[in-house]
Amino acid sequence: MAGCSLFSADAKAAAMPTAAEQLYQPQPAEMQPQLAATGKQQVGVTSLRITNPAQLNLLTQQKQDRELLLELWYPAEKTLPTGALAQPATYDNVTKSHQPFRIQANALRDAKAKTGQNYPLVVLSHGYVGYRTLMFYLAEHLASHGYVVAAIDHPQSTNAEVDAIKAPYAGFPDTLYHRSRDQQFVLSYFREHPKALEGVINTDAAAVIGYSMGGYGAINTVGGCFNFTEQSVQAFTGSKDQATNAALKQLLNSCAGGQYPKTAAELKVDPAWKAAIAIAPWGGQHKLFSAEALAAIKVPLLYFAGDQDDVSGYEGMQWLYNQTGRQDSNSKYMLTYHNARHNIAPHPAPAIARQNKLDFGHYHDASWSAQSINDINKHFALAMLDCHVKAISKQCEYLKLAPTPTDAAAAQATENSSGWLGFPARYDTGLSWQYQLQK
Repeated sequence: MAGCSLFSADAKAAAMPTAAEQLYQPQPAEMQPQLAATGKQQVGVTSLRITNPAQLNLLTQQKQDRELLLELWYPAEKTLPTGALAQPATYDNVTKSHQPFRIQANALRDAKAKTGQNYPLVVLSHGYVGYRTLMFYLAEHLASHGYVVAAIDHPQSTNAEVDAIKAPYAGFPDTLYHRSRDQQFVLSYFREHPKALEGVINTDAAAVIGYSMGGYGAINTVGGCFNFTEQSVQAFTGSKDQATNAALKQLLNSCAGGQYPKTAAELKVDPAWKAAIAIAPWGGQHKLFSAEALAAIKVPLLYFAGDQDDVSGYEGMQWLYNQTGRQDSNSKYMLTYHNARHNIAPHPAPAIARQNKLDFGHYHDASWSAQSINDINKHFALAMLDCHVKAISKQCEYLKLAPTPTDAAAAQATENSSGWLGFPARYDTGLSWQYQLQK
């Protein structure tokens, strides 16, 4: 494919541990949310580099090619294109302090894509800082249920590229400017390369899922225009020059993958986006989005939030939810993890991360186990995408919930049952739900 390369080995593989870690412990299926169960499809995974030409470097004001490294998960055969048996993949990366680790995958590396039908595209976007396999559990899960998931390593925003001790915010201005652009480019790329991944990607039905700064980008991608002031530009770029801040304000206040509409009517959200999920999205606490634009969002949007989040701020995320589709113009949902902070998206911590606070704090939540959160995320993400991307009406019932499981269970007045569809009795605590359906 023009402008890309497929490969199997990570450039840092030589520095990685030889043994891969298994991060998840087995547990009875009856104790998990129903839609957290693995689907029927075998999952393959491959890596892909694509290039977005002549993109602006916000700080140098020069244009340069922007290379994105993707990890692609997809329904697959058990063999390689050569006919040989495909082998289980591993995911190699580094912690915030650049300690290498290797995770055992359930997907098969470079397996042949399962042809005969097309699968909706899901674009998966990590936070600042992070990496493309930070939510591999969700990507593998969705692929097992018939989706192609493309997770991005956002340049200047990964653990490997950012020095979290000496220059922790060096890549943040780039993140502010490019996050939505990267997400939209991935969708556009596969639309322009219809034979990618053996032609099985359906780019007419897509979803974007973002965590933290990925959620900041996802809201913008589906129409939530940015609303930076010169004061917020100074706060988040470090620039103290008034003229520079005025220019940066104009550049940052874009919409839906880099558009600058003069009126709301000129904004064109890509019609392929059928759903969005924003996990602990950043920016609402600083009102960095236009309330008017949020109110006009028509793409169904699901928020995940911890009510003790000290990075994105729960009040800011509640503000985002309240402003989104105010005129009943979209279906919106919000899941709250009570007593959770910001780490409601990552996979469990690898062993090497447990050696220091900087690394372990990137994964750990004081009140919740990562495995429990991951299972709940899988359940609701699948319900959201099956309902709004695949238009499977029965899956929408998993999104029509009482405010808490306890409220619903009391209304049912049945012994030993969960109040929420798909949740096992006694294992549905600590959560609450809000929703509004499009009229």
